[in-house]
Amino acid sequence: MLLCGSSMECFIHHIWFVVALFLALASLVFTITDPNDLAVINEFRKGLENPELLKWPENGGDPCGSPVWPHIVCTGSRIQQIQVMGLGLRGPLPQSLNQLSRLTNLGLQKNQFSGKLPSFSGLSELRFAYLDFNQFDTIPSDFFDGLVNLQVLALDSNPLNATSGWSLPNGLQDSAQLINLTMINCNLAGPLPEFLGTMSSLEVLLLSTNRLSGPIPGTFKDAVLKMLWLNDQSGDGMSGPIDVVATMLSLTSLWLHGNQFSGKIPEEIGNLTNLKNLNLNTNELVGLIPESLANMPLDNLDLNNNHFMGPVPKFKATNVSFLFNSFCQTKQGAACVPEVMALLEFLDGVNYPSRLVESWSGNNPCDGRWWGISCDNNQKVSVINLPKSNLSGTLSPSIAKLESVTHIYLGSNNISGFVPSSWTSLKSLSILDLSNNNISPPLPKFTTPLKLVLTGNPKLTSSPPGAHPSPNNSTIPTTSPSSSVPHSQPNSSSSVIFKPGEQSPEKKDSKSKIAIVVVPIAGFLLLVFLAIPLYIYVCKKSKDKNQAPTALVVHPRDPSDSDNVVKIAIANHTNGSLSTFDASGSASIHSGESHMVEAGNLLISVQVLRNVTKNFSPDNELGRGGFGVVYKGELDDGTQIAVKRMEAGIISNKALDEFRSEIDVLSKVRHRHLVSLLGYSVEGSERILVYEYMPQGALSRHLFHWKTFKLEPLSWKKRLNIALDVARGMEYLHTLAHQSFIHRDLKSSNILLGDDFRAKVSDFGLVKLAPDKEKSVVTRLAGTFGYLAPEYAVTGKITTKADVFSFGVVLMELLTGMMALDEDRPEESQYLVAWFWNAKSSKEKLMAAVDPALDMKEEITESISTLAELAGHCTAREPGQRPDMGHAVNVLSPLVEKWKPLEDDPEDYCGIDYSLPLNQMVKGWQESEGKDLSYVDLEDSKGSIPARPTGFADSFTSADGR
Repeated sequence: MLLCGSSMECFIHHIWFVVALFLALASLVFTITDPNDLAVINEFRKGLENPELLKWPENGGDPCGSPVWPHIVCTGSRIQQIQVMGLGLRGPLPQSLNQLSRLTNLGLQKNQFSGKLPSFSGLSELRFAYLDFNQFDTIPSDFFDGLVNLQVLALDSNPLNATSGWSLPNGLQDSAQLINLTMINCNLAGPLPEFLGTMSSLEVLLLSTNRLSGPIPGTFKDAVLKMLWLNDQSGDGMSGPIDVVATMLSLTSLWLHGNQFSGKIPEEIGNLTNLKNLNLNTNELVGLIPESLANMPLDNLDLNNNHFMGPVPKFKATNVSFLFNSFCQTKQGAACVPEVMALLEFLDGVNYPSRLVESWSGNNPCDGRWWGISCDNNQKVSVINLPKSNLSGTLSPSIAKLESVTHIYLGSNNISGFVPSSWTSLKSLSILDLSNNNISPPLPKFTTPLKLVLTGNPKLTSSPPGAHPSPNNSTIPTTSPSSSVPHSQPNSSSSVIFKPGEQSPEKKDSKSKIAIVVVPIAGFLLLVFLAIPLYIYVCKKSKDKNQAPTALVVHPRDPSDSDNVVKIAIANHTNGSLSTFDASGSASIHSGESHMVEAGNLLISVQVLRNVTKNFSPDNELGRGGFGVVYKGELDDGTQIAVKRMEAGIISNKALDEFRSEIDVLSKVRHRHLVSLLGYSVEGSERILVYEYMPQGALSRHLFHWKTFKLEPLSWKKRLNIALDVARGMEYLHTLAHQSFIHRDLKSSNILLGDDFRAKVSDFGLVKLAPDKEKSVVTRLAGTFGYLAPEYAVTGKITTKADVFSFGVVLMELLTGMMALDEDRPEESQYLVAWFWNAKSSKEKLMAAVDPALDMKEEITESISTLAELAGHCTAREPGQRPDMGHAVNVLSPLVEKWKPLEDDPEDYCGIDYSLPLNQMVKGWQESEGKDLSYVDLEDSKGSIPARPTGFADSFTSADGR
């Protein structure tokens, strides 16, 4: 009830009360979130496994009201932004998400969202969508429909449609405002969509590590892209020429490595004046390096692992690498010899057929490796013998520089165009076979006697009057200058040109008739003479040829075996044959015998591996990696093995190189702390490696995921033993093996543990031979970020000290229980090495950094400090400041618990009275053991060793016993 002095005053008070009430109600209405938006947000929260991380009110509430909900931004009553980056949220998204029709910015990156992505169709105001680094497994076909204002979309590192792959739909081209599109490692498959090249606003296109194939579309010509990453496509990868990239004048970063791109680097590449990073590593690119590329002031240029030829120019790039090509020289600026350049210009004209590209390398065409090239006694090119060599294109005038050439055989190719007039200067040329090509008239006039073969060139035979070959260029039959130089034979109806001094046609004709009769008969007899012994040899070889094994048994380790060898028996049930293999070797199958032989060829039938893994059953899956899937196999005798099978989708040149490297390295080295390779299979498209089984799995499992797998945390004693085992294995690789190796990918997930928690280093696919002494070798960057030594990551130059750095990171992981790199941690501790260097600056900080799972006792603090100091030395910035692995072994050895004698009277545990004569000692020993050793005569110990004890090989002698 209102109190007022007069009726007018009372009336005014009533008016003000009503207005105030109306404004309050109006304010309440306009601050309540739109009901549809509220329903979507509640559904979003309801689907999460850990919604408490959002810190949203539990009982109702108003996202757009007061107080403001964390991670939500509203305009009026409508939700405009959702920002939950890196909160660790788990669960699916609501399929009604596209009903937030006023949504402009969605930041869901770096969580663990999973399941099917909802369609974004209808989000016409959406401008920024960050969905990267989650676990979304399906993307709907209408996901991109109607996103007309989209500017940034990130879908990186999501296992979308993993089985079938997926491609960008045409609906995406309606996003005319799109600037950034990043979809690294999300199973994009098929050809690169042509419409991407026509999107006028697109500046960043990052599509690395997918399944893209085919060429870069021509629609990318003149595209305004600044960053284009198409590297490391699995399967066959992308292919075709790269000419179109030279038109993208805005490019600053171009990554095409790890594909099958072919052809030459376009000369116009120098037009890309904004380009700073160019990576063409591991492709099929050929030809000379354009001078325009050499003159580009790039920050980084990687040309490794292609087929580039000719000289290495002087590059202006700050960091450049060009290893594993076919250059004639290794030093920048060094010239090739003129003959090499002439032949390479010829190769350029005929479009670089693969067979010639593979063999025409180096700076000496007379070294015997250049296919189709022969030289005279003066080491000058005399014969070009390339019939049926898949040559296309045109003939190069450069051949005229080969003044000593006498014979050129280029028949039965697909060469077109004219015969260069410069070839008429070849004074020594006596035979030129261009038959069965597509040569065009007119022909140049050769001034020296010449046998010219031109049959099968339709443009020459159908040319109009006046364009025919001149008389001394008529088509004629030719003979090879040497039986060692094969070439295509021309048509027998060709006419003949005679040189001065030749016999008359009549005499030559009579001799020809005799030759026609005699030569075939002699040839037939010679053929029979050669064929009979060849037939006998082939039959013998086919009889001895091994059949694929049908059974495989791995024998348990024999404690008496000094090398602790794993032995494999492979039996063929059809003939009862048996062979035995050691952990790094192979054997041929011989009936009734077993052999131990040298390493290198341990082939195992795929069918055997299918049987022992139950046809690669998912139930037997141990884990997945970049190589493929690892399966557990159980043999007939119960022995377990690990079978690593390369997935068909990732069989690239890079993967095959790693497969071959693993076999090559593990067949050369053997150590108790390096995992043993038992065999491999290369049947058909299968690429499989077989290892000894390590029951406790990877070290990373016990350090970072022990709670998930319900394991006991590693004790300090086990951690020290593991560190020492790894150090010993790496010391062997670096300095004790017959060759020095660099592992390049030492990390906790590549350290495997047995039942006794003793460690072995695994995964040798990236191993490189180490250079002599402290020299570094430049190689393709490989390994795992977080473990990479800084000098290797920046320059690509590597020594064994890069492995030492990685070992130091592993020591830090053993100490802290933290991963080397974890973006979910606070920024200052994401990179373990940098954080640990700060933590070890004082004892208090160091002890606070120790893994909480460790049972901290006073007696281990000293060894913790020692291990931390070693980890610091190993991760020093400069390689020269890091120790070698032998030093690490020496530091760790005293920390590991050693054997100690019992404290009782020594005579109680010795068991032997060494004061007695030898015979009496043995008899006393015999009596105490209760065994009959009467057959041992120690009066003459030399005579007691037989020349060849029973059961020993025939090669065994008494000298071996001593």
